[in-house]
Amino acid sequence: MSSVIETVRDLVMPILNTNHFQLVDLEYVKEGQSWFLRVYIDKPGGINIEECALVSDLLGEQLDQADPDPIPQAYVLEVSSPGAERPLKNEADYQAAMDQYIHVSLYAAIAKKKFYEGFLRQLSAEELTLDYKDKGRPKKITIPRKNIAKARLAIEF
Repeated sequence: MSSVIETVRDLVMPILNTNHFQLVDLEYVKEGQSWFLRVYIDKPGGINIEECALVSDLLGEQLDQADPDPIPQAYVLEVSSPGAERPLKNEADYQAAMDQYIHVSLYAAIAKKKFYEGFLRQLSAEELTLDYKDKGRPKKITIPRKNIAKARLAIEF
């Protein structure tokens, strides 16, 4: 599967660079009996459906013309925005999320909790600090980055 991702990344990056879009994530996954190739793109100010359709059309053409075929089985190509709860995948994502509300899932519980939601206030190579509420009371937690399974932007309710 990693070779599919690498090939798709090589094909999609020139399309994105030409249009000044950013690659947020690539997934090639099997769900039930079907395979899905998902390409998540964005740009400052957000991506719209016409821009997703443009990338889908251009990438679809590239994939159809590739020899050898990088994806021999049938699959569904989906090009979309990462959404309001976009994943934080790299350092630039974390930097852009400073002072924003995020959700952090942990490999191992801290204070008996495996996830936290709060405002990202501090960030270093080793850890991050969140301001969060526990039963309505403001608290602060520092989380080692090696303990973070997944992180994403979140919507505060």
